Formats: sequence, C-alpha cells, structure tokens
Amino acid sequence: MGPLAGIRIVELAGIGPGPMSAMLLADMGATVLRVERRDAADLGVKRPIQYNLLLRNRRAIALDLKDPAAVELVLDLVENADALIEGFRPGVTERLGLGPDVCLERNPRLVYGRMTGWGQTGPLASAAGHDINYISLTGTLNAIGRHGQPPSVPLALVGDFGGGAMFLVMGLLAAIIEARGSGKGQVVDAAIVDGALALSTAIYGMHAGGLWHPERGSNVLDSGAPYYDVYACKDGKYISIGPIEARFYSDLLQRLDLDAAELGNQNDTAAWPRAKEAFARAFLGRTRDEWCAELEGTDVCFAPVLSFDEAPQHPHMQARGSFVEVDGVTQPAPAPRFSRTQPAVPTAPQAASDATVFQALSGWMDPATVGRWQESGVLGS
Repeated sequence: MGPLAGIRIVELAGIGPGPMSAMLLADMGATVLRVERRDAADLGVKRPIQYNLLLRNRRAIALDLKDPAAVELVLDLVENADALIEGFRPGVTERLGLGPDVCLERNPRLVYGRMTGWGQTGPLASAAGHDINYISLTGTLNAIGRHGQPPSVPLALVGDFGGGAMFLVMGLLAAIIEARGSGKGQVVDAAIVDGALALSTAIYGMHAGGLWHPERGSNVLDSGAPYYDVYACKDGKYISIGPIEARFYSDLLQRLDLDAAELGNQNDTAAWPRAKEAFARAFLGRTRDEWCAELEGTDVCFAPVLSFDEAPQHPHMQARGSFVEVDGVTQPAPAPRFSRTQPAVPTAPQAASDATVFQALSGWMDPATVGRWQESGVLGS
C-alpha cells in the first residue's frame, strides 16, 4: 500500500537521518530492507527496539560486512533494488566493496543515496560531527534563540531530519523518476549542511536585503516581535501567537482588550518591548485552557504549547488521525496524506533475527537461495 509500492530499497543501517529517510520511504509503501552490521558499534541512543520508531515499517538482516561473502549477498540484493541508502563517512563503503561504482556496475539503474553531515567533498568531509555541528556551520544555529541569550539547540529537526533526511528522500525520489526514463542510476550526495542551507534560503534573502538583524531575538520570526512568540499563562503553561497580518493582529488586540494606540505601530521595533510587556500581562490573567476557549479556532493565529503527552489528545490531532498506536506505542502517523494510495498503518520496529530472515528476504530472493546463504554462515545473528 502507498504511492511507493513496488519500489525496493536497500538500507545500510546507520543513525539519525539515514533511518529517518528509510522510514519515510517505507511509510509511503516502499519495500525497505535494513542491513545491520554484526560488528556495529554504538548506533545512537540505546532503547528497547519498540521505541526506536525510525526503524518501523521494514525488516532487517544482520551481516558481517567485512566478510566478502556478505558483501556479495548485499550486491545480489542491489541487483533487484531501485535505490540504496548509506550514511557512513566518505570512503567507507568503497573500502567495504559496496561503493557506488561497484553497485552501479551490478545495477546500472540503481540510485545510490549517500547521507552525511559535511558532504562527500570538502575539508571537513571526513571529520566526525553531529546535527548541532552541521547547522552551526550554516549560520542557522546562530540565528535561533532569544535576545541576549546563547543560540538555542532546535532538537535535531533542522539538521538531521529536515536538512538531512528530507533532502535525501527528495533526491532519491527525483533520481528514481529520472532513471525510469534514462535507464541510468546515479549518486545522490545529500549533506546536512546543504539541506540546512536550503531550508534557510528565505532568511538568507532577508539578510541580503538588510531585512534581518544579526542579533538574536530582534526579528519577527525569532521571538523579537511581540506578536510572534510564546507567553506564560496563569497556570504556568504556555500559548503561542503569530498574527503577522495586520487584520489578524487587530483581532488579537480586540480580544485581549489592548489599545493599539498605546502599544504603538505593529512593526515599530522601538515599540516592541512595550507591546511584549502588555501581552505578557494579559496572557498571565487566564489559564491556558481558558485562552484556548477564547482564541482557538479564531484568526488570531493561536495554539496552545502542548507536550508530547498532550499533543495526541488534542481534538484536531484526533480528528485527523495524526497519531497511531502500534503495539502499544503512540507515534506520528505517516505523512503526507494521499487520496487514493493511502499508506498502511505502520508495523512495529523489528530487529534482525534468525527467525525472521526468510520473511525479511521474501521478494528479494527465493527460499532456496536464502537457505544456502544461511548454511554458509553468512546470514545469522
């Protein structure tokens, strides 16, 4: 089920944006086979596998990729794949015998997706790093935060998952579509630094035009504007407002019983501190639930700031089916939505095991071939 049904992808297991990309593709119906390394070192945060949601919707096998026979098995899988995902440092898969030249020789239509932080080339290409380092280099991290405060770390959403996984998925799908016409595969070099920069294109445009102040917390979109921020309520919980448009802003002032003349012009930065103080006092007068009753669903651009526990219970999320429960674990549903080829409910994350190897390789090779690989000792835990 899903719009990518029939697409086959080999995933060389990694952390962060690689498995996120594989999950997104599998959520949309692609058949993704995860190849785990028996000798893998630390692969990120340790947790029971049912909570490692980036591994949902696909099966896995475990191989010793230092064994030439195991490499040959992966190449057999590559022959039947539309794409491959790898997230090692540049040169690692080449040393393993699974680099793009070898794989494309076995399958000229293959799209070879490479996920790194710094990219395949450049002075930092081989250096270790994580999300926070990659977005630091792009200027993005420096722009996120409040006035007078250090930069705020935006989880891993801007780098690993936004600038990394989303751009790898986009590149893979674009190259798969192109390969159907040309008959030729290619390498997709998806670097988090490149993706994070692409996400910040609009901000760079404002910066170039002198419309973005370099100091954090002094712009409309970075908590500088009183009308684009979060505010504490009487009960200590928070709400968010964002009425950038003049008519929405006017509606908010009326509902807060605030005088526009006293606050000053909406976009007069000199008046912002005074307006922010007025907003803060007003929102402290009621609880978050009371503000929801007053403002939710209006045009003042309002929403309560919910926790991970609260978000699945919100009526809007429930009405849209934005969350699903799989084996007792509440998690985001596949996105986006499709009118005709709706993806199935995700399956729970699965570890590689001897018991599931035939299921994992079903459709990739016949049972007799799987049995021979097992007998050889290549397949196994």
